[in-house]
Amino acid sequence: MTLDFSFFFTSILLGVGLAMDAFSVSLANGLSEPTMGRGRMCGVAGIFAAFQFAMPLTGWVCVCTLARYFRAFEPMIPWIALVLLCWIGGKMLLEGMRGGEDEGDKPAAGLAALLVQGVATSIDALSVGFTIAHYALPEALLSCLLIGVVTFFLCFAGLWIGKTAGTRLAGKAGILGGVILIAIGVEIFLTGVF
Repeated sequence: MTLDFSFFFTSILLGVGLAMDAFSVSLANGLSEPTMGRGRMCGVAGIFAAFQFAMPLTGWVCVCTLARYFRAFEPMIPWIALVLLCWIGGKMLLEGMRGGEDEGDKPAAGLAALLVQGVATSIDALSVGFTIAHYALPEALLSCLLIGVVTFFLCFAGLWIGKTAGTRLAGKAGILGGVILIAIGVEIFLTGVF
């Protein structure tokens, strides 16, 4: 395999495609936390990027070593994403409807919630391991790294857009963020099942 234009173009397109769910969740996170600083934005985007890097690589390892076991797990991916995103989105929706508490600068999504979001938005990227199975380890690592970098920048943009809109939406941002997360979960489920 040579590292030509096609390799980079394909990896970047994979990154854009895979990052769309994470972008949408980042948008919701930005809506829910309009006072988020740049450092936290980098941290949140970094979590999504790390999962988008790790999941295709994990899929590649599975295909190269444990393919038959991974194929048995693949039908459960849409269900897992649906449950995780609906759980987080439902929680945000309920808190938004209750009016929430005046939490000042407390982050809307803590580390545990961000890790669950990272898994939920990147679990479908496991199947990308099938598409890059013909790559040697260095090419697979580079492709996954490109996917992670693209995800970082798209998620940072999503956080910034959501944060800007969240400032304008004030009290309704949590409700909107929850609805977005639930819609993403349903979309992943429907796309994966049908």
